[in-house]
Amino acid sequence: MSHGRPPFPPPPAGGPRRSPPSPSGRDGGSGRAAALLPLRAAVRGLRRGRRLPAAAGARLPPRTFRSYLPRSHRTYSCVHCRAHLARHEELISKSFQGSHGRAYLFNSVVNVGCGPAEQRLLLTGLHSVADIFCQSCKTTLGWKYEQAFESSQKYKEGKFIIEMSHMVKENGWD
Repeated sequence: MSHGRPPFPPPPAGGPRRSPPSPSGRDGGSGRAAALLPLRAAVRGLRRGRRLPAAAGARLPPRTFRSYLPRSHRTYSCVHCRAHLARHEELISKSFQGSHGRAYLFNSVVNVGCGPAEQRLLLTGLHSVADIFCQSCKTTLGWKYEQAFESSQKYKEGKFIIEMSHMVKENGWD
């Protein structure tokens, strides 16, 4: 879509552009103080009991996860994006081995996706497992036990392994 002129105006002769000096002249001509004037006016309005206009009170959007665990409970979250993963009450065992180190076995988890099931020969025998990943940041966290082929391992079916390197403890830990 060419109209015979460049998409951006050429730089002015004589060097780079400078912002106009601020009204107070205290910021070295960068214009920062001028940009803060509407915000300062909004803060003064708040001090006087007025509400902020929608644009002045804009914040970053909140993180959205599929499920949130209660703040009053000790929880485990994804170390990469802080998505809630499991409540401490759902922890079955801390003595599991993941692909890359220690792992915990949980009864149930939230905010995880499940890949296709495949058979793997693990330390405790042959299992059908599906990798699980964080729904928010897509990091592989561990796996879900779909089926155990040895009778002594049947208790793992439907349970989840999350590696410690992908979790952080939050809310109420001493």
